[in-house]
Amino acid sequence: MTMKLLIVDDDPLIRKSLSLTLGAEPDITVVGTAADGAEALQLCEAHAPNILLMDIRMPGVDGIAATRLIKQRFPHVKIMMLTTFDDKPNIQQALTAGADGYLIKTDQISAIPGKLRVLLEGTGVLDTDVLKKLTMTENPALEKLTPREKDIARLVAQGLTNKEIAAQLFLSEGTVRNNIVVIMEKLEVSNRTQLGVAYYNV
Repeated sequence: MTMKLLIVDDDPLIRKSLSLTLGAEPDITVVGTAADGAEALQLCEAHAPNILLMDIRMPGVDGIAATRLIKQRFPHVKIMMLTTFDDKPNIQQALTAGADGYLIKTDQISAIPGKLRVLLEGTGVLDTDVLKKLTMTENPALEKLTPREKDIARLVAQGLTNKEIAAQLFLSEGTVRNNIVVIMEKLEVSNRTQLGVAYYNV
């Protein structure tokens, strides 16, 4: 089956690199590239791809929202998430929205065509690290945290700085700093590394 691929990523360099590399495969035709979910939906209507390579974090309509919208309109289209986000909430949200596969951008680009072929044939594809995250048991101590504190704890566990967390959650750095102090007290840890370890039972 010829693959009609649409690439969706807000980074123009990534779009170009993926387009050139994947488009060189004999059975893959790149029918378009999109910078966000809204453009992806328009290109689905215009070019009828049978598979999408979709980033998660994008301005406007993000990859999770776009996956949900595209699956509603074009349920036959296969969607492979390709993202740097390997945390359990993003993985679960993407799969719940209808994603058929989930890959982490640390994977070698040379491995992507084979995984896309498997997906197009009807077999779900999950990165090994993604499977580990999905089967990971959440620490019961996290029940002490509010939803906002859990969000902050998750981002600390991913290694983000206070400035990066503040930007992602639309908070001030002071608010993030104060929340982290409260989180550490609740989890009975004394530094960010211990907080990250405590976030999951591993």
